[in-house]
Amino acid sequence: MTYTYYDYLELAPGASPTRIEAAYVALLERFGYGTTDAGQDMSGLIRMIHAAYTVLSDPDARRSYDAAVAQEAAMADAELKSALDQQASAERRRIQNPPAALRNALTAIAA
Repeated sequence: MTYTYYDYLELAPGASPTRIEAAYVALLERFGYGTTDAGQDMSGLIRMIHAAYTVLSDPDARRSYDAAVAQEAAMADAELKSALDQQASAERRRIQNPPAALRNALTAIAA
């Protein structure tokens, strides 16, 4: 799974600059600036949070990033649609001789 900068800051796309700043500060406080009580190193996550904040807090970089994310999403949607279309066009199974009870029940419902 690919995470976006919005995911790292736990924000929805379109968040206000004030909300971005607040989320950034809250995450830094929550993760203790890179370490946990158990001594776990969170520096990789902190670096991603810093990178996310750097991009999303700059309006020009954010517009460029949003466009790239939208393009990736469109490509993924097209790929999924193509795969589903190929699957749908495969030969469908047909029941050749349904049981008499089923045939009678369907005939009764259709009438």
